[in-house]
Amino acid sequence: MGKKGKDYAILTPRRIVKELSRYIIGQEEAKRMVAIAIRNRWRRLQVPENFQKEITPNNIIMIGPTGVGKTEIARRLAQLISAPFIKVEATKYTEVGYVGRNVESMIRDLMEASIALVRKEMMEEVKMKAEKDVAEIILSKLYPHIPPDEHNETYTRLREMLFEGKFDDREVEIEVEESAAPPMFGIIGGNFEPGLDLDALDLPEPIKNLFPRRRRRKTMKVSEARKILIEKEAEKYIDREKLKEEARERAEESGIVFIDEFDKIVGSEGSHGPDVSRSGVQRDLLPIVEGTTVATKYGPVKTDHILFIAAGAFTNHSPSDLIPELQGRFPIRVELSSLGEKEFYRILTETESSLLKQYKALFRAESVELEFTEGAIKKIAHYAHLANEMMEDLGARRLHTVMAKILEDYLFDVPDIRKDKITITARIVDMKLSKFIENEDLSKYIL
Repeated sequence: MGKKGKDYAILTPRRIVKELSRYIIGQEEAKRMVAIAIRNRWRRLQVPENFQKEITPNNIIMIGPTGVGKTEIARRLAQLISAPFIKVEATKYTEVGYVGRNVESMIRDLMEASIALVRKEMMEEVKMKAEKDVAEIILSKLYPHIPPDEHNETYTRLREMLFEGKFDDREVEIEVEESAAPPMFGIIGGNFEPGLDLDALDLPEPIKNLFPRRRRRKTMKVSEARKILIEKEAEKYIDREKLKEEARERAEESGIVFIDEFDKIVGSEGSHGPDVSRSGVQRDLLPIVEGTTVATKYGPVKTDHILFIAAGAFTNHSPSDLIPELQGRFPIRVELSSLGEKEFYRILTETESSLLKQYKALFRAESVELEFTEGAIKKIAHYAHLANEMMEDLGARRLHTVMAKILEDYLFDVPDIRKDKITITARIVDMKLSKFIENEDLSKYIL
């Protein structure tokens, strides 16, 4: 699980909550619940094997408005434990027999996420070997008369120069592979030309894999060629069967499926139309959550110990409106509170990747230091809270809109002005935002 069961020993619930608190302000109960759920996975692996199959995850329903941290808690949790994670929207699924996505596809998506996660880890493990091979390939093209001998001082020095980036702007010709669309794809897929490079299109990997790869020679800079060749050479060291097996185990033992808009699939028993379909989705979801085996292209995946975290506002329904069988599979219910001025201030000043830090980094790219006074930060928190009260409550997402409005002119002008430092004060925040807050009709469009 995760990386390995033994690695979980150091992840006590208290430590998990502490790590999550670096990114998420408040919502202590929700963080505690997910921390316990993760620790229970490690505990399960410590009990006698005949008991392990009987201990199933306590799936969680998070109840709360948008933007209060539901998704972020699950996403950060998955990163912390190196677990396969997918976020899906319940409304994207329809019951079997209707047009739409089958609920089993979420497990196939989880398996794809697991494959990507494990492949990335394996690639990192063999990266040094791949870099050595790539250095030999590139130097043989740049200096074909110098043999690849590590005891040769000239070759050793050239390799050092390559790693130092001294040859990055030189050009080399390498062989690349591309997914090419056959002639019929133009008819099936729309206006695509035959032979089009599918890698240039935003298509799912499984669709690209349906078509044959074509090889062609391409001239490019050494810096670009190294990236392509390192990935290509690293793939040669990866045991594909081991990759599939480890990814399947990771998905089954530590996978997390986050189902958003869970309240939207609540239906009324005995109703017609959409309610029937919503109840149907619940019934189709039930065996997945209870524990079943789903066929994927990498082999069968058991769902018995996958952790399901459902989330929704539940403004017009409650979890008790779900079908009873599904309710029983989500025994943990936790309510997340709305965010106020105090929480917004802490989000801006205490979190690891706060918006203030993000914008400072963006301005630093233009060689400008961006600073915010204490008064400005408090004003930003105040206006974000006020906008949420006046309009739809977007939670912490409102901070993005408010910050973008405050800094819009600076972001536009900064490449053309000669300033080493920009300081945002409370007065500037008032000037930028007060007119929108005072004009409620205008604020709906701007904030």
